[in-house]
Amino acid sequence: MPLPTIENPNVVSREAWIEARRNLLVKEKALTRQRDALSEERRGLPWVKIEKEYVFDGPKGKVTLSQLFDGRSQLFIKHFMMGPGATTQCVGCSLEVDHVAGILEHLRNHDITYAAVARAPIEEIEAVRERMDWHFPWVSSFGSDFNYDFNVSFTPEQVASGEALYNFQAAPGWAAGIEDLSGDSVFFKDDKGDIYLTYATFGRGGEEFLGAYRIIEVTPKGREENGPFRSLTDWVRPHNMYGKGGTVEANGRYHQPACGCAVHQQ
Repeated sequence: MPLPTIENPNVVSREAWIEARRNLLVKEKALTRQRDALSEERRGLPWVKIEKEYVFDGPKGKVTLSQLFDGRSQLFIKHFMMGPGATTQCVGCSLEVDHVAGILEHLRNHDITYAAVARAPIEEIEAVRERMDWHFPWVSSFGSDFNYDFNVSFTPEQVASGEALYNFQAAPGWAAGIEDLSGDSVFFKDDKGDIYLTYATFGRGGEEFLGAYRIIEVTPKGREENGPFRSLTDWVRPHNMYGKGGTVEANGRYHQPACGCAVHQQ
């Protein structure tokens, strides 16, 4: 089966290509400087002290938010979109956490602990972890206010009333009826043990942590997100499901072939 291809009529000499590349390099350097400045602004955000004690279910028992730091002062939490009863996971969340396997030791050596939190019960989380062969810390906030306090889960009342807040504003229309979404939060713990929220991002803000995009975007075909959703949900699948079919909702929820869930029974 022949591979799909693209055509670019703008084929030039090596010398002309270098000149064009130099012109683009000027813009790339400007973007690099802008990124440096934006990163400094992110680190300069005011902090919010966490007054509530959050307790999670881990594979070996109860774990507090403080314990998730694992002896380090900085904690990066992936809010994994997976509510109770979910049998598969969000493709975007899955792609994001797939990136950390090879960098966990680098993060830990930089005083950063990486962990994921989902509202699904720990037994359901562990089933997905085993299936996907993931080894980062992943705990359950089931029965806790954590997901609700950090605006990645919503009560049925919030959803019905339209009062759900996501990405610091009213939840978008495509989120209607969804009780769990994704995001990323950063926390700092000082020498006294006090914990602060220092940064959070949602929606496309999570693309900052998708290293695969940095490679994809310098190739001729680019993202090729030309499907109905115009996002990674057009192509990303759990890494063990490529070539095996299935469908993805606009919100990123993956459904195995003939899964028989409520979405496919409508």
